[in-house]
This record gives sequence, C-alpha cells and structure tokens, in this order.
Amino acid sequence: MPHRLRALSLLLTASIATIGLGPAHAGDTVATYLERIRTIDQSGPTLHAVLAVNPDAAKEELAARAITGPLAGKVILVKDNIEVAGPLPTTAGSWALHGNVTGRDAPLIARLRKAGVVILGKTNLSEWANMRSGSSSSGWSGVGGQTRNPHALDRSPCGSSSGSGAGVAAGLAWAAIGTETDGSVTCPASANGIVGFKPTLGLVSRTHVVPLSHSQDTPGPMATSVADAALLLNGMAGSDPLDPATLEADKLKTDFTAGLATASLKGVRIGVLRKQAGTEPKVQALFDKALADLKAGGAELVEIDYAFPADLGRDELTVLLFDLREDMGAYLRGLPGNPPLRSLADLIAFNKAHADLELHWFGQDLFESAEKTTDRAAYEKARANSLRLAGVEGIDKLLATNKVSFLVAPTSGPAWPIDLVTGDHDGSGVGAGTLAAVAGYPHLSVPMGAVEGLPIGLSIIGAKWDDAHVLQAGAAYERARTVAVPVPSLKRWGD
Repeated sequence: MPHRLRALSLLLTASIATIGLGPAHAGDTVATYLERIRTIDQSGPTLHAVLAVNPDAAKEELAARAITGPLAGKVILVKDNIEVAGPLPTTAGSWALHGNVTGRDAPLIARLRKAGVVILGKTNLSEWANMRSGSSSSGWSGVGGQTRNPHALDRSPCGSSSGSGAGVAAGLAWAAIGTETDGSVTCPASANGIVGFKPTLGLVSRTHVVPLSHSQDTPGPMATSVADAALLLNGMAGSDPLDPATLEADKLKTDFTAGLATASLKGVRIGVLRKQAGTEPKVQALFDKALADLKAGGAELVEIDYAFPADLGRDELTVLLFDLREDMGAYLRGLPGNPPLRSLADLIAFNKAHADLELHWFGQDLFESAEKTTDRAAYEKARANSLRLAGVEGIDKLLATNKVSFLVAPTSGPAWPIDLVTGDHDGSGVGAGTLAAVAGYPHLSVPMGAVEGLPIGLSIIGAKWDDAHVLQAGAAYERARTVAVPVPSLKRWGD
C-alpha cells in the first residue's frame, strides 16, 4: 500500500566506504556484491534487503561479456513482485506464493537481459505492496522479515520497494527495480538517500508483475544517480502487447540519458508546492536550501498555494481496493499450472490458516475491505473523479496556470522509527507524490540532504510523457546541489 494512504485506510478501520562496503562502483562484480550481501545483509547489520540470490548470476555475468552496450554487465536487484525466469520464486513477500516459480521473465526483465543486464537476486518488500493492512510496518514481509534502513537501522526504509532502496543505498547492486502505486519507489528512494523514478504509467510493462492496481501500478528504476536511473529505464521501457497501457511506449520512449550531462536549469520555471513541505522546521530549512540551489542554477521559482482536495484520497482508495480484488484474482488465475490460490478470497483464507506466519504483527483489513468492494459503478465514478483531480485539475492545471515546467516538494519526511506492534508513524504531511501516482505522471526523487542524518529527497513532478525532461531537471539539480548527501552509517539512529 502507498505509505501516504495509511491514514485513509482508517476510513475502513566510520563510513562504510572505508571497509569496502559503500555504494556500488563501476568495476564492481557479482562476486563483490555477493560478498557485501553476505557481510551486511545476511549478517552484521542484517538489513534483510535481499530475499534471494540468483544462483546463476555469475554465469549471466560471463555471458554478458559477449553483449555490447551501456547496460551489458550491469548487476541489478529486482523487487520480489516481478517475475524472473530461473529457480527464484516470485512471492510478493507472502508465504502464500513461496513456491511461485513461473519459469518466465516479465517483459521488462526480458528486455534488460537482452541488453546484458545481470539479475543478482530478489529484494524484500512490504508484503503485497503494502496493501494488506492499514497498520502494517513498511518493509515487512512474512517471507523476508523487516527490511532495515542502512542510514539508521531502527528507522523505516519506507515501502513498498524497501529492499530495493536499502539494497542500492548499501551498495548491494549497481541499481534495482521497484514498483510504485503511490510512493512505493519514491518514498524508499527518499528514506534511503538514493534516486528513484516513477515513470509515466504505460512507459514500462506490468505483465507478470504481481499487481495492486492496474490504474496506478508501474515499475521504476532505483539507483545512486539520475544518470544510472535513466540508463536502467532505457532498458526497461517499451510497448508490450499484453499490457494495453503501454500501447504508445515504443513511439514515445527516447534515450533517457541523452542531454543529462549538459542539462541546465537556466530560465526553467519551477512551481514550488510550499504546503506539501509539511511543518517540521528542519525539513523546511532543507527544502529552502534545495530551492536556493535550483535558483542558483538558473531556475525561476514560482510559489504555488495548493491543497489536496478532500475527496482525492477517498476516491483513490476506492479505486485501489476494487482493482486489488480484480487484478489479484486475474494474476493468480493466470499463473502456470493449476495454482491452488486463485482469488483474493483464497489469499485471505490462506492468511487465516497460517496466522502464525502472516498475521502475528498486523491483520488484513485492507484485503478484507477489497473483497467487499464490488460496486463497479462507484469504482468508475471514483476513478474518473480521482483522475480529474490529480491530472486535468491537478498537475495539468498547476503547470499551465503558473506557466511552470515542473512541480517540486520534499518527497517525504524523515524516516520514522520501525514499529511492528502499532505500524508506521509517518505523520509528517510531507510530499506531493499522490498527484503523480493517481494521474500516472512522472515523478523523480533526488537526494537533497538529510535531517539529523536521515535522508530526504526532492520530488520533481512533470507532465504526462515528459519523463526525459523530468530526468534532465533532476540531473541539473544534482550538479547544482550544495548540500552533502549522507553516507549510510549501518548503525542505529543516534549511535
């Protein structure tokens, strides 16, 4: 579940680089990454970022030497709701799918393999993309346990692409793939101090990805720089005949790395969503520094007074619940063989039967609510209204009325303490990502510094299909940024 919808669900009830364990470097190999996983993920700080390692990764690395191109030999981790051919199951973090070895690559993975990308393994996640319970802990799954934030081991890595975010931040791979419905790429990117990009919905295929909502789901790249995220996106993007949303992707995609090195903010008008910066003075001060850097880079800043419509979140939740029941059932029934679990109702029953594995820390109130959300007319009304509020009367209107190219705000507040007993406590009121999530527009999170050692990202949101320009603005901001980006401590906060 998107971390920003948690309140809405209540409506229903020494630097690590010195020891060789820092962020990934160009010459790192599968062997290097495997050693890091053994040293800091499976032991030591025990991040629980990686669910499973691909036993064929070294062979794939050797085979990649015969492939030319900028992605050949790049080693990535993949969120464990995305199917990867081979012996690794795709579990979505749940014991219900612990044997889900489909023998097929999601089309986005097939594209990356063709480009020579090496799949190192699968990352932990918030189980079922954090849409099982309104009182869950981001980064927890039954299969993988609780993912930890490498910047502060007792603080949330945010969800649901938590393992992908933590893994990249800790240097466990060159980059990773996450998926986002609302905040699930961008929030982990912010909390873990890395770059995360949610592309325009329809740029990247969702086929053979365990769904939450076809209305809002999209995979996205997570990396340590905008250039690396753009390069990974090059390999992911494209049309897929099995995913109608991607019909225009081949026509509209481009080389997303083009122009990044020379991109400039000079003369670019940028809308500042001041109310979406929250009320915490240190977050506001950090945001002000980012704005000063944007201005020093030549941008023209336009203050925008915007408040989220009260019914946007309500209708988004209705859409997600309806989609969850239908989309999950379709995915389960489409699995190879004769899967014993074929509907959301089956998953609910499984969790009750295996409560010791799945329901110890929190329940499945959202699953149960989704099973009861069957009014298609109400769903279609909610979808139309939420699209209107986020798109035509949201991002589109804000860009046009204020004559700006992008909108900016802090991505999220500082990571909150992990609390498996009572769940997440993100009460910061920070972020504008719901607009981009509901509308299906591009949203980039770039590190802008830290508050008390806890990373905070800068969100850059643009118009539909304007992904390349959003990435260029992010790369230009990276060069203009004067605030130091924090390095993971692999310690508890305050130690």
